[in-house]
Amino acid sequence: MKYFVNEECIGCGLCADICAQVFSMTDDGVAVAIDEEVADQYLEAAKEAMDSCPVSAIEEK
Repeated sequence: MKYFVNEECIGCGLCADICAQVFSMTDDGVAVAIDEEVADQYLEAAKEAMDSCPVSAIEEK
């Protein structure tokens, strides 16, 4: 499973706080997801980050 952060991101940083192994903040102040399959041990946290996003900016690929 892969994740993608779309243009709706408001840069709150919640996803990176929940799952820093998958999500990080750019210098522009928005989140990005790693461009590879999420390791099994991080799938639950990545899904929690997606579900917690206040603007639904995280999508599954």
